[in-house]
Amino acid sequence: MPFDLPDLLGPYLLPLLIAVPLAIVVFIISARRGDDNPAAPAATPAASPLAPAAPPEPASLLLVDDSAVARAKLGKLFQTAGYRVTLAKDGVEALERLAEQPFAVLITDLEMPNKDGFELIAAVQGNMDTEDLPIIAITGHDEMQARVHQVQGLYGIFKKPWNDRELLKRVETLASLRAAGHKG
Repeated sequence: MPFDLPDLLGPYLLPLLIAVPLAIVVFIISARRGDDNPAAPAATPAASPLAPAAPPEPASLLLVDDSAVARAKLGKLFQTAGYRVTLAKDGVEALERLAEQPFAVLITDLEMPNKDGFELIAAVQGNMDTEDLPIIAITGHDEMQARVHQVQGLYGIFKKPWNDRELLKRVETLASLRAAGHKG
């Protein structure tokens, strides 16, 4: 059987004529951008589509209430739901905690000694570092609930005793939106 090179290479010639110049162009472009720089850091395993994604960091919540019972109930509710919880007994302590670390959501009582919830909300909203922090107010008094409706920028008002499920859903939504907003 005679050996005919053009017949043998025929089906491979066209792809070869396309692939080789394309590979050269890609090589030249990547060399100009520095993509093939051996000193460049390698992609992290998390970036690989085959590697499992690292579990997201639990959202941090700041819970502020002068009642030890309310702080304990809120703390247990959110810790059980997987949140990192920081507690504060009044607005002064809450502002100290806010200066130490960022939080996803602030949940505050309105009636507290030293610095009440209204003063805390005003301080948080007036600070450029915390002005976009979602705030939920909790109150045990109808007159406070009426007054809090005048406060701008609250993401919820819950009356004591609050509904655990509704409060959890609100915090989950706010924490997710805040996390998504801070990624970009």
